[in-house]
Amino acid sequence: MWRLGRTGVTYGHGERVKERGHGVLGEKHTNGEGLEPSFEGVSGRTTVTDPPSMRYSWLRLRTTLDLIRSNPTGRVALKTFVALAGTLVVAVGVVLIPLPGPGWLLVIAGLGIWAIEFHWARRLLNFTRRNVHAWTQWVKRQSWSLRIAIGTVGLCFVAVVVWLSLKYGLGIDVIADLLRYLATH
Repeated sequence: MWRLGRTGVTYGHGERVKERGHGVLGEKHTNGEGLEPSFEGVSGRTTVTDPPSMRYSWLRLRTTLDLIRSNPTGRVALKTFVALAGTLVVAVGVVLIPLPGPGWLLVIAGLGIWAIEFHWARRLLNFTRRNVHAWTQWVKRQSWSLRIAIGTVGLCFVAVVVWLSLKYGLGIDVIADLLRYLATH
């Protein structure tokens, strides 16, 4: 049995492991009615009787990360690992941005990896989420004709990026080859 509250991680035998500034996870505790699992948010007000397995997995991961952070060597190793893994994913994403593929998705995934340890990355990721959500909501409120125009502009942009990537990255000029083909046939 363990508890991660605003003051840190405590195991069932009462040993304090880590002082931490934000609480996320609760333990099975007695609240006068018996044992029940709880999930405490930063405010400490939320109690969930039976958390879904997905939430439990994330909470276990967060607890594991807090236990790693409780050791100075673990903290440095975790920060280094997260920095290198995030850098690798962001670098691959940046390379794939002009090429066909999930470039921006990988950049955002790398930002999510960095957000595990770095507050600036967490703030930037939250900013990105808010703006993407606001853009999506704005597009949903528009008429079908404007949505089609936005989609067409997006497809043209992707087509130009693919064409330029093929032309300058691989030396294949698709438009010149297509015009040459049409002129000869």
